[in-house]
Amino acid sequence: MAHPSREQCLYIAELAGEAERFDDVVTQIKTIIMNIDQRLALEERNLLSVAYKNITNNLRASWRIVDTLEKVQAARSKNAASRQLQLIRHQREIIEKELTNVCKDIVELLDKQLLPYAQTGEEQVFYSKMKGDYYRYLAEFAQKHEREKFGDYSLNAYKIAYQRAVTTLDPVHPTRLGLALNFSVFYHDVRKSPERACFVAKSAFDDAISVLEGTDPSQSAAFRDSLMILQLLKDDLLLWADEMKESD
Repeated sequence: MAHPSREQCLYIAELAGEAERFDDVVTQIKTIIMNIDQRLALEERNLLSVAYKNITNNLRASWRIVDTLEKVQAARSKNAASRQLQLIRHQREIIEKELTNVCKDIVELLDKQLLPYAQTGEEQVFYSKMKGDYYRYLAEFAQKHEREKFGDYSLNAYKIAYQRAVTTLDPVHPTRLGLALNFSVFYHDVRKSPERACFVAKSAFDDAISVLEGTDPSQSAAFRDSLMILQLLKDDLLLWADEMKESD
């Protein structure tokens, strides 16, 4: 049986995205990668990114809820091996396994199929940032013995992405700003270093503002994306600055 054409896969992926069937989006984009072309077009790349983001965001939210319930139950229960606590822990482990599989799936796809064929510049930065993101998610919920390993993998991917971004992308480019935002969150959430997080966020913010000053801003979608990310960077900087004041 002949494989569907690239146009058919893209159309079904777009349809699945509208219907919020994100596993189907991944299936269609993987069909393009495995059978047609390992160089994804911008639209295909964005569909893949959004699909994995939605899948993992739902699982991460579920994990946080169950993890919180487990802590509450553990505090209430005098018996650490109570039946309720065992059931909650089992449910958390099921979610962890599913989330781990999804994160490792996209990392493998990036390493074996996408990054080796990515063009220098925005495309390489985009994929390296994704790799850092999904290792960061693994580090967030991994057991203690694996947390540091995934944190190191995430840090390495973000560093590679940042080096590429600084040399190939404008300071106001939304992919470079989005990388700075996520990299700073990594330092805050995984490395527990608000100082380093603020340094990365403020450097990106200041570099972008210096470029924007005195220019006639375009009203393109990319420019609006950049403004939105700049606002998020500013919000994080204010929040983390308050945290450091309180700790002092």
